[in-house]
Amino acid sequence: MANPLTPDVLVDPVVLTRTLVDIESVSRGEKDIADCVEDVLRQAPHLRTERYGNTVMARTELGRAQRVVLAGHLDTVPINDNFPSTVVDDLIYGCGASDMKSGVALALHLAATLPAPGYDVTYLFYEAEEIESEFNGLRLVSQAHPEWLRADFALLLEPTYGVVEAGCQGTLSARIHLRGRRAHVARAWRGVNAIHAAGEVLHRLADYRPRTVTIDGCTYREGLNAVRIAGGVAGNVVPDECAVDVNLRFAPDRSEGQALDHLREVFAGFDVAVTDSAPGALPGLDAAPAREFLAAVGAEPAAKLGWTDVARFAALGIPALNYGPGDPALAHAPDEHVEIGRIRDGAATLHRWLATYE
Repeated sequence: MANPLTPDVLVDPVVLTRTLVDIESVSRGEKDIADCVEDVLRQAPHLRTERYGNTVMARTELGRAQRVVLAGHLDTVPINDNFPSTVVDDLIYGCGASDMKSGVALALHLAATLPAPGYDVTYLFYEAEEIESEFNGLRLVSQAHPEWLRADFALLLEPTYGVVEAGCQGTLSARIHLRGRRAHVARAWRGVNAIHAAGEVLHRLADYRPRTVTIDGCTYREGLNAVRIAGGVAGNVVPDECAVDVNLRFAPDRSEGQALDHLREVFAGFDVAVTDSAPGALPGLDAAPAREFLAAVGAEPAAKLGWTDVARFAALGIPALNYGPGDPALAHAPDEHVEIGRIRDGAATLHRWLATYE
């Protein structure tokens, strides 16, 4: 197909957002959008462009004192009667409009139209953020081309509704196994009901009081919740097994190991098995580019309540922030949309930041 990312489209981040939304790119199906992005970036003489899988990297090589990364994922969740895009008043509706093609549009717009930024800039447009970590483009690049990620600061263009969100929470999922003894319900005294044993787990969760932690002026609220429970054999059988799945969202002052120790303390006496885990990221406000970016925004940052790929940069020792025009409350919703004014404001803010500091 002809590439819809024409020069006229690239100069207008609003038109560019809608054009990107109209290229279907459900996770594991990003080839078409990656082809279009790669093609247009290779036409820019001020950029060196490379590709790995369906992740596209383009970078300036101007010899600046510092390098920053602007990163955004190309994939979306499955379409839900919200493709292609529509425009109603000041809103662009469509799958990925908020999460995060409006953010990708800002980075692609700057990559094409700002040939001499004050920093050297690496633009990363990556695949498979919305699904299992094993497919995540940043993870794959960190293994195959770690040099692509080297920088003094990173900005992840996730939806934040124009607010700078610092760091992110860590996440730890675990399964609590409860075991009993099977018996006929008519002779229940011969058995031990594993589902009944879950009552103590649920009681501890009901009594749990999560921490609120302030780091560098950003307040993170932790949470521990049961997210799934499974058990039972048949209508006439005392069950001998039950499992309660729990999720802990923890502030970035805890490591994954400390979070696990805490979870085991809460559920002392029970069999706790970790099913998934990812570290948080500290706010990352001390780097000079971060301070300069905050000055360009002109507002104080807030804590990121949730997990994002800033944690991948933090694990590499690269301070990172979240910033994008989309509303995170609309991510993955059937009526997902983004405000046109937020797109224009975000583009102006990023241009002011990148064009000013030399």
